[in-house]
Amino acid sequence: MTTLGYDVDTLRTAFPDWSFFYSDEGVLYATRRGVRLDDEEIHKGMHQTVSANDIETVVGLLEDQQRVAATS
Repeated sequence: MTTLGYDVDTLRTAFPDWSFFYSDEGVLYATRRGVRLDDEEIHKGMHQTVSANDIETVVGLLEDQQRVAATS
């Protein structure tokens, strides 16, 4: 699946700290690789896993997670 210049391999390169996979229903998931968030990080708005039905939304969620991490 390719959308807006992104495919899963491009996502893996652009966001190396995340693991990507599609569910059987076609939902794209991204989960943090080798990191377990603590309660404080979760309270600040960080997510262990994000998901959406399209790549554009997942990219937006990951960019948002980068912003949250930068301000934490």
